[in-house]
This record gives sequence, C-alpha cells and structure tokens, in this order.
Amino acid sequence: MKLIESNKVNIYLSLFVVALIVVIYCLTYFLSFNFLYLFLFAIVSGFLVYYFSKYLVNRFLYSKIRMLYKTIHDTQIIDKELADKVKNTDALHAVEMEVMEWSENRGSLVSQLTKQEKYRKEFIGNVSHELKTPIFNIQGYVLTLLDGGLEDESINRTYLERTEKSINRMITIVKDLEVISKLESGELKLCFERFNIIDLINEVLEMQEMRAKKNNIKLVFAQQNDNSKFVYADKKEIFQVLNNLLVNSIKYSRPKGTTHIEVMSMDKTFLVEIRDNGIGIEADNLPRIFERFFRVDKSRSRNMGGSGLGLAIVKHIIDAHNQSINVSSTYGEGTSFTFTLDKAK
Repeated sequence: MKLIESNKVNIYLSLFVVALIVVIYCLTYFLSFNFLYLFLFAIVSGFLVYYFSKYLVNRFLYSKIRMLYKTIHDTQIIDKELADKVKNTDALHAVEMEVMEWSENRGSLVSQLTKQEKYRKEFIGNVSHELKTPIFNIQGYVLTLLDGGLEDESINRTYLERTEKSINRMITIVKDLEVISKLESGELKLCFERFNIIDLINEVLEMQEMRAKKNNIKLVFAQQNDNSKFVYADKKEIFQVLNNLLVNSIKYSRPKGTTHIEVMSMDKTFLVEIRDNGIGIEADNLPRIFERFFRVDKSRSRNMGGSGLGLAIVKHIIDAHNQSINVSSTYGEGTSFTFTLDKAK
C-alpha cells in the first residue's frame, strides 16, 4: 500500500463529490430521470462516498501510524500485515488502544527498573558495609600481632580468637548470600517429604537450649510430646526457618524473658507460631522486617553476630513452599512470627 498525504485525501474526496454532483446534474437535466431513480441513485452514491472516503482515510492513517506501530511494538512487522490490521479494525480506536497499552506497560517497566536500581544500590551498599566491619577487625588484629603482639602472651590468643570470630562472621554472610541467591534463581530445589513438625521443633529447641540459658530465656513448647502433626515440606529448609526464628527471638528477648512455640491445626495447614515478650518492633519497621540486611537495632544486632539475612532467608523459604509468613509486634511488649505448612496426606 502506497503512502498518502492529508492534502491528497482532501483533493480526492473533493473531486469525487464534484464528479457525483456533475453526474446527478446530467441525469436530471439531459435524461430526465424520475424521482425514484434519483432517490436510488442518491443512496448508491452515498454508499460509494462512504466506502471511498473510508478507504482514503485508512490509507492516510496507515501512512501516519506505521512507524508509531513498529516503534511501540519494537518489531519489523511487514507492511502487508499492518495494512490488514488497519483495514479490518477501527483504525483510530485501534491506535488509541495500542498507544494506551504501550504507555501503561512502559510506565510500569520504568517504575520497576527504577525500583530495581534503587534496590541494587542499597544491596551493594549493605553488603560492603556488612563485610567492611569484620575485614577491618581482622586487619587490626593481624597488624597488632605482627607489630609485636604475637610474642605477648597476654593478648596473642585473645586477638587470634577475635580474628576467628570475624572470619566466621564473614563466612556466615557469604553462605547466607549464596542461599538467598539460589532461592531467588530457583537453583535450590526443595525436597518435599512427610515428617512430624513436632519432632523437628524439638530438635531446634535442643540445639538452641544453651543459647537460651546463656541469655536467661525460657523456652516453652507445650506440645513437645505430641507425635500426630505431620506436614509435607522440605525438612532441611523448615529446620532453618525454625532455627532462624528461634535465634532471632532469643536475641531480642528481655532478660528472664519467655519464648513460646505453638502449632495450631487449621483446615489444610498447620500454623506455627514463635512468640516472645521481648523488646518488640516499632510499627514503622514492620513492613521492612524481611528485607536483606535490615536491622531494627543496628548496633545491637551486629554485636550479637549474624549476617542480617536470617529473616530474608526465612521469607524466601516459606515463599518457595507457596505458604505465608506474617509478623505482628507491639513495641516494648513482644513479637510473634507465624507461618503455615501443608498437612501431610
């Protein structure tokens, strides 16, 4: 289809109408057509004008939107396909809808890219900040030992132990980053199996018993002898979820505080709750609690160790199970984490 300009459209339509008028005049003046024939001729002429004008307008619109259409769809669609599209639709309406859809998609894409860029910058900054502290600590300890501290028995072992602690922290951060990366990319495949969630909770409690006693925290699990609550999930990953949540609860509990663990039966799932009466979380911080490296009390969290990725890993694991996890907290009174798991059939 050849391109056509707007002035040509006007000229063609004008000539066509003039030609019809001349024909009608000739028919009435020279041939003396009666009224009925003239009426039928007028109707036929009207249809001819309509289709001819539609043809010219579509050609004109086609010439104007072809580049726009190719741009918004980023395609090398051939002219024949585009011509058929314009021909078989209301061209103006079709173009309007195409542009609106393109505009909405482009706006959404820009917003998403902006958000991802902000997230990337924050993530890089957080990673460098988390690794910087143990690296500088290690550097300081090693330099002190090299400057003569190695021969000083009063500090050499202490500084080596502190160096080991900083190295372990770096290893923890790197391992947790690797876990999150695998979860997000889908590389970490879940191995679903049937197991008793009560037994798994008891294993976690036994593992964290010494930590709880050291922090003067009482762990309460009233259902520890129940053997009837079977779930279908990845046992290894759910162990990590329970362990991370329990460690988090112990860290932020008050001295002589209490952490309660409870498993509640719902329709097709079990609801697991880990609840403490610790320092709680401020309402403004709750929406960000599962973000990477987000810490409610940054100075206290780093002194307690950990990577700052524990809750982010928990969220990724529960999401990978197609389950939900929620947190509720009252600042100064305590925090409750709840998540669901499918019941085993």
